[in-house]
Amino acid sequence: MKKFLLFFLLFSTFSLAEIKTESLAVKITDSISSIKTKDSGKIVKIMRVQDSKNLLSDDYTKTSRQCPPFCIQPTKINKDIKNIAELEVLNFIKNKVSAHKGILVDSRLRSWFELETIPSAINIPYTAVENKSKKKTKALFKALGMRVEPDGKWNFSNVKELLIFDNGIWCEQAQHFVDGILKNNYPTDKILYYRAGFQGWKLLGFTTIVHKEIK
Repeated sequence: MKKFLLFFLLFSTFSLAEIKTESLAVKITDSISSIKTKDSGKIVKIMRVQDSKNLLSDDYTKTSRQCPPFCIQPTKINKDIKNIAELEVLNFIKNKVSAHKGILVDSRLRSWFELETIPSAINIPYTAVENKSKKKTKALFKALGMRVEPDGKWNFSNVKELLIFDNGIWCEQAQHFVDGILKNNYPTDKILYYRAGFQGWKLLGFTTIVHKEIK
């Protein structure tokens, strides 16, 4: 449990402000140019790349990956879990993460997360919940706000809302994460799924965070 609490303290967003006065060529919407959040205790401005001729040049330009394991995923990760897109992700960061009511979960393996991720995201890899013992699952859920009643029952009434993402439509890591927490009764109304994932985020030129540079 301490491990996940440490992740939450290190990477959670503590404050966020919309910037509507900047004169940028590439805005997020007509009225929003950028937003500010915190990642690892540092203020990060989320905005789009201002070069209108910018093209992706990294691994996320690939159109074809070997399947399996990189097979196209269903639109819905679960019939009871709501899919959202980029503007809703930004609103979640603003209204939920900054108020400590929600967590933006990067469900990919830590190597992916360290290479590059969305600002304010916490890395809880799918391997942390997939086929884990009830003891380890309870420790994680308690870090997410679950209470254990005197009779031993798990009370999810105050758990954090989770916005889960992985690499995108060709990645199944979020599916494994969701399957893992649902198996232990995490409420579906506390889960959101960003299906476009990190590739969708990069395609729109949004700010990203590198936690561990490759040398």
